[in-house]
This record gives sequence, structure tokens and C-alpha cells, in this order.
Amino acid sequence: MGASSNITEDLIEGCIGPGGGRLDKTLAEASGLSRERVKALLGEGRVTLDGKSATQASLKVSEGTPFAIRVPAAVPAEAVAQDIPLNVVFEDEYLIVVDKPAGLVVHPAAGNLDGTLVNALLHHCRGQLSGIGGVARPGIVHRIDKDTSGLLVVAKTDRAHEGLAAQFADHSIERAYKAIVGGHPLPIAGTVTGAIGRSGSNRKKMAIVEEGRGKHAVTHYRTIERLRNASLVECRLETGRTHQVRVHMSSIGHALLGDPVYGRTPSALRPILQRLQFSRQALHAAELGFIHPVKKEKVHFVSPVPADMAALIDELQN
Repeated sequence: MGASSNITEDLIEGCIGPGGGRLDKTLAEASGLSRERVKALLGEGRVTLDGKSATQASLKVSEGTPFAIRVPAAVPAEAVAQDIPLNVVFEDEYLIVVDKPAGLVVHPAAGNLDGTLVNALLHHCRGQLSGIGGVARPGIVHRIDKDTSGLLVVAKTDRAHEGLAAQFADHSIERAYKAIVGGHPLPIAGTVTGAIGRSGSNRKKMAIVEEGRGKHAVTHYRTIERLRNASLVECRLETGRTHQVRVHMSSIGHALLGDPVYGRTPSALRPILQRLQFSRQALHAAELGFIHPVKKEKVHFVSPVPADMAALIDELQN
């Protein structure tokens, strides 16, 4: 297979691999593009088989059939690149893992059009983004709240984006959070199961709702250390829902310290949080593991709790 490029497009040429099969599947395997990207290019008339235009994704093709794909250059993302410092834990040509600080929004939205992780990644990865769906943008496959710190994986290519999204969809991603909660959970370890959906009384909040209305959610927690009027816990996610750890721990009477939405910090601890100027939910995405979507190797990353949470833990130990 070969590739040549000009200002506007790349030309990928080759032959259908052993066994043949569905056109979209075989072209994805041969070209390194995702099946969804191949389908889009077929629909745009950018694929030829043995010199003839091909548009049908389900077409059965034979081994050895020559093909050519004209891949247009990725159009610029709407978000602007900004030189915002990043703590990069791992990076290759397919993906990047960052350790996000608390206070940094992941994706531009109304009220946060810049100064986000996406803006930072557009600057850091300039010239390296092959395009997600034809747009030169980082592939956000999961998010953590603005005031939650910790590990986040982002795709740099369409193929990596598709592979990571599939792992998040089938819940095979390994994720563990460290949290400081009020009180001492009993039992000290357990599982919280409860569908999560929008609160009926406050649309800005998530809540445990009846099965069928929200999304099934499972959190496994264990107490790591008993603190003064609080506990350091680890929460491993079997699913990944919006505000899952915050909602589930609050539902069993042990809301995260500093959480302004899902719980009230015990009165005995409020002076400590004020003195330390700790003004966020005490939640950190500490572990992230997955199968590399291109290299097919198991990767696993660990991030220590940041300084503000470490200072709070130290204060509650004394």
C-alpha cells in the first residue's frame, strides 16, 4: 500500500487483503481508517475498485482487487488552539493520555468557548491530528467534570477514536477514582447499583431514577483509610455515567467533601476546607487502563492524588 499527498488530499492505494469480504471492513483493515470514515468516503464517491467508482459499503469484494481512496485533508476544528500547559502522561501517533488539573473544562460549550482541554490539545497536537470524521480535532471519548482532576485518554486519529469508543461502550475500560467522602461507609466496601438520569426536580443535577428511565450504573467502592469524620475511598466504575461517583456515594449517605451539588460537607469539617481553600469535590481519576486501539497492547496508567487533596487527607489524618 502506498500514499501520496498534495495540499488538499491523500491518496491511499493497495489491494484487498486475504479472504476479501465486505468492502467497508476490508478497506478499513487495509487503509488504517475506521469503518465509519470509510463509509463516509464511499458516500462521497472517493473510493475506486479496479479503477471503477465504488459507493456500496456492503459490497462483497475479492482478495487482490486493487483499490484507491482519496482522503481529503481534515478541515480545521471550530475551536481555537491555545497554548495551555498540559501534563502529558503518555503520547504516541494515535492517542494521548493527560492528567487534567481541577478547574479545567474538557470541551468548549456555551459559557466556556475557550480555555478548555480541547483548546490546549489543538495547540499541543498541531499537525498530528489526522481528523476525526474528517475534522482536525482531538477525539473526546470520555469526560471528567471541570472540578475533578485526573486521567483522560483522547484519540488523535479516527481509527483510535473508534477503537476507544467501542471499549467505553462495552465497559471494558478500567477506571478507578480516589474520593474523600463524609463519614465512614458501612460496610467498608460494597457495590452501589442504581440507574442514573436527570433529576426531576433540578435539570442541572443527575439522580438515581427507576430502571428504564435512566442509564444502568454500577460503582464498586472500598475504604482505603478511615479519617477524622471522613474516609478516603476508591471507586471502581463498572459503567461510566455523568456524575456517577458523586451521585452513588451521596445516595448511600457519604457525599464527597466539597461537592456543591450532591451533598453537604459535615459541619465539623467545613472550617478545615475553608482554611485550606478547598473548593471542589474531592474526586480524582487515579487509574486508567485499556487495550491500545491500534497496537492491541494492554496499557495502564496511575496518577497520584494532587496536592490539594493530599493536603486535605493529611489534615484529616492528624
